[in-house]
Amino acid sequence: MSNKEAAIPTGKLVLELDRNVQTLQDVFTDCADVIFRQLTLVNGTKACLIYIGGLVETKELSDNALRPFIEASTALGDESSPAKLLSESLLSVPSSTTFTRLADIVSELTEGSAVLLMDQCAEAVIVRVKGGSRRSVEQSTTEVSIRGPKEAFTEDIQKNTALLRFKMKTPQLKMVSALVGEQTKTTVYVAYLKDVADEQIVQKVLERIRAIQIDGVLESGYIEEFIEDHPFSPFPQLQYTERPDTAAAMLLEGRVIVLVDGTPFVLSGPITFWQLMHSSEDYYERYFIGNLLRWLRYSFLFVALYLPALYIAVTTFHQDMLPTSLVFSIAAAREAIPFPALIEALIMEISFEALREAGIRLPKVIGQAVSILGALVIGQSAVEAGIVSAPVVIVVSLTGIASFTIPRFNLAITVRMLRFPLMLLASMFGVYGVVMGTVWTVIHLCGLTSLGVPYLTGVAPFRKGDQKDILIRAPWWAMSRRPSFSSRNRNRMKNGRLSQGGDSKDGGKSP
Repeated sequence: MSNKEAAIPTGKLVLELDRNVQTLQDVFTDCADVIFRQLTLVNGTKACLIYIGGLVETKELSDNALRPFIEASTALGDESSPAKLLSESLLSVPSSTTFTRLADIVSELTEGSAVLLMDQCAEAVIVRVKGGSRRSVEQSTTEVSIRGPKEAFTEDIQKNTALLRFKMKTPQLKMVSALVGEQTKTTVYVAYLKDVADEQIVQKVLERIRAIQIDGVLESGYIEEFIEDHPFSPFPQLQYTERPDTAAAMLLEGRVIVLVDGTPFVLSGPITFWQLMHSSEDYYERYFIGNLLRWLRYSFLFVALYLPALYIAVTTFHQDMLPTSLVFSIAAAREAIPFPALIEALIMEISFEALREAGIRLPKVIGQAVSILGALVIGQSAVEAGIVSAPVVIVVSLTGIASFTIPRFNLAITVRMLRFPLMLLASMFGVYGVVMGTVWTVIHLCGLTSLGVPYLTGVAPFRKGDQKDILIRAPWWAMSRRPSFSSRNRNRMKNGRLSQGGDSKDGGKSP
């Protein structure tokens, strides 16, 4: 038996108050924040109030539990079950119950509840007055948008579920809870829309979460690694967001949401590759604007992935692919450079990644100055020192800017990682190496799944109805059907846009 298992009692409360208190004091030895407040009631009965400082709302505990408890002590009399009478009739706190098992009482204390023990009573009154200091609802910092709601999830799971309920005012929104982590006892909710989400996917997520055996869960990233289909793939198979409106949109499409207590980032799945390239502004702006932004992102995705590799391949093997004047210009710039194109690109790429990481880790004001000035100073100094050529600085700068246009960080960092093997292949085989790398990547993507759903759904396998929200975003009145891969009830609206004569433009017949 482990130390943890030995420390938590497995028995029940006894009639003697002193023995019960001593047992709990032994469990919480060297826990200065656990408060044991001895009380003597009006009728002379001894009692003890136990709670963890900072985890309970002390004013609510005093007004709705402690004061009514003392005032009602004379009403207890010779009641055979005074704890149950307190819980059900006398206490004004909204949520209270009774327990007899010591393990349950310890669990409730660590969750932020207060415990009332009385002499000659083998039941404990559990008063759920969870409080403490948690961050209030603020604006999203990682998913900034020009148009749309500004509120973001917080570290408090109850606030997060409330934010979802504000968006989804329907009893069809189901939330199944689970506790994960032997030490942390982290609350996890699996949310979905009944009759919209696929029940098999919901059960798959629940089974994988309940099968997790780990000592603690501090962030949703822990859960992500346990429930994804392909843990050795660099591509993300679940999407995370801190925006309630984005989470609500995923629920409406039939996806499953995983909320974890202690983090503002919720997970959603199944996802496709195309979904990671979509932004909330695609749907809040008119579809002309949304399509323009989406095409821009897809264009710069290819720039971020291929530009350094193509520069290396062309300058090393395929100079005849460039105009003569441009070849002479690049050759003149590289005349005094002692390194091949691959080493030049690697020096600048690694330096750029280091500056980007430094800009994130440093304080906000200093980090921005370091990332901007560092890139300018290092790039200019490297060119003047003859370490790298000016064209490489331009290529790396464009690549860095292009990677920032990818709306999801987990996909953006995957693209940044894939650049380096493509650069190595380009340095060895030229454009043929880039093509080989592309083929291997596409084969890998075709074999990926997200909670059992093919990663490239809509294109491979091809789904005609899904084409309205992949490379383009059709008008809302034309998207009368939900995505085909994750939902059972695919009807998003009863009909499409109504014409003046009352007929639907779409007719509700989209595949």
